[in-house]
Amino acid sequence: EAVVYQRRVRVFLINSCLAFYLPAIAPVNYCAVPTETCKNTILSVLVNRLDSTESAIPYDYTKFDFCPIDKSKSPPSENLGQVLFGDRYHVSEYQVQWKKTETCKKLCDKTYRKDSKEDMDKLEAIKKIIAQDYQQHWVVDNMPVAWCTQNTNSQQKDICTTSFPVGCFIDKNGQTLSRCDPPHVGGKEYYYLLNHVEITIEYKNMNDGSGRVVAVKIKPTSHASSGEGESCGNSQALALEFDSAGSLTVPYTYSVNWVENNKVEWASRWDYLLNSSNQVNVQWYSILNSIVIVLFLSGMVAMILLRTLHRDIARYNQLDPEDPQEEFGWKLVHGDVFRPPRKGMMLSVLIGSGAQVFMMISVTLVVSCLGFLYPGNRGFLLSMGVVMYVCFGSPAGYFAARIYKSFGGEKWKSNVILTAFFVPAIVFSVFFVLNLVLWGEGSSSAVPFGTLCGVLALWICVSVPLTFVGAFFGFRKPAITYPTQTNQIPRHIPPQSFYTKRVPGILMGGVLPVGSVFIQLYFIFNSIWAHQIYYMFWFLFIVFLILVITCAETTILLCYFHLCSEDYHWWWRAYLSSGSTAL
Repeated sequence: EAVVYQRRVRVFLINSCLAFYLPAIAPVNYCAVPTETCKNTILSVLVNRLDSTESAIPYDYTKFDFCPIDKSKSPPSENLGQVLFGDRYHVSEYQVQWKKTETCKKLCDKTYRKDSKEDMDKLEAIKKIIAQDYQQHWVVDNMPVAWCTQNTNSQQKDICTTSFPVGCFIDKNGQTLSRCDPPHVGGKEYYYLLNHVEITIEYKNMNDGSGRVVAVKIKPTSHASSGEGESCGNSQALALEFDSAGSLTVPYTYSVNWVENNKVEWASRWDYLLNSSNQVNVQWYSILNSIVIVLFLSGMVAMILLRTLHRDIARYNQLDPEDPQEEFGWKLVHGDVFRPPRKGMMLSVLIGSGAQVFMMISVTLVVSCLGFLYPGNRGFLLSMGVVMYVCFGSPAGYFAARIYKSFGGEKWKSNVILTAFFVPAIVFSVFFVLNLVLWGEGSSSAVPFGTLCGVLALWICVSVPLTFVGAFFGFRKPAITYPTQTNQIPRHIPPQSFYTKRVPGILMGGVLPVGSVFIQLYFIFNSIWAHQIYYMFWFLFIVFLILVITCAETTILLCYFHLCSEDYHWWWRAYLSSGSTAL
């Protein structure tokens, strides 16, 4: 019976593992004719915001005079992270029926008159975003549409990005910001609109006759022909210039091709996007090199610190306790080292807020490493970060109360209120002012008023009560006891050398930690501003741990040097030395 029981347990565990899947990434089967097991015959093409590396302001797709969206179909609802990032999805009118090939099918025509001020404004708006190299973002089957261009290095794969340009701007010298290469005649500026897209969908056949999408690629081109058929690829490029009659007609067309690809599994369909960048190999070697350097520097800091302390402690142990000896070094300030700092209330509040941010980042990175942040869950990282920050209000109140009580503070009500409102209020105020600017510019990154109210409600209704709960338990704990008594009269601090002064010492404390994160920051900023996908969360977690260790070791080392120079004002310096990494 015991053997049978063990087998049943094993089968249960195996089935549980096989049944586990991450939320919102279940595969979707498509078929040409609806069946009982397959109901999906149409692939919806979702259009998203337009953004550029030349401008920090993204815009909604509907802000410009492109083909109208399909208002009969409701777009998928954005989560909190997508709204904060400025994602605005709309269902376009591109009709993509499963395995139905289309050739230069017309979507719509847009006509502009030179004598119409409204038409001129619309055309100038399109020219402006073309000149600033604005990119379009499309999504099909919960997967970004990729624009792949041939790599100049024949040994590398094609370069694929999750965006493609609206058009091409050619200056008088024939220079362009985009990777497209339309015809050009010198001595004049040209605006070419990429009004034709060739969509190639790679699919994998299933056993029941249906199929799954494994890749969606697009090739945008510019053509001036208004007819359908093969003329799309043979006509000349469309320059946004009026004809002799003062009129300009822009035809929007598209083609759909289907490619069977049974070699790629649905679970690994993102690989060609993640591995196609020419910076992937550089990123791996750079991250490994950075980790080795930081580990080496951290070992040096720890070795110097341990050797110095060991030498001082050994020197003190060799002294005869009955023979009076003159004290020197850090032992001179043993009666002042635990003297409460100036502005202790504010320091405790900042420490509590820092503990809240630290726990939010730690939990978010752990969840990312476990695989829950699948690339298809767009905005989930930011959504989880906001939720985790709100839920970790209790540690903020607890640590702030414990630190403030150890300083001998008695204004516990002010401490709790400042911990709950000071840092979040500053962040929310800056965010609100920037949001007003984005509202004025008509940007899609402008957070709607309802979302702002929702974030504010999370802060007031969740974070603030949890902060009070944490502070309650923190103040109930006994105060932290120090190993030495504090002198009643503060000791005089002698003149300090340059590197032990306040500002230089604080700034030097952030140099070493920056060396451990600057490479990761480069790729993180690329994922935010340069349309790259960040997915190496394990490396980020390792670098985060190294950053924490490096900050701790650097702070301890600088505090030791300050104490050796008889400067016992170490509280704020210990906080700001590592905090200067953010500068």
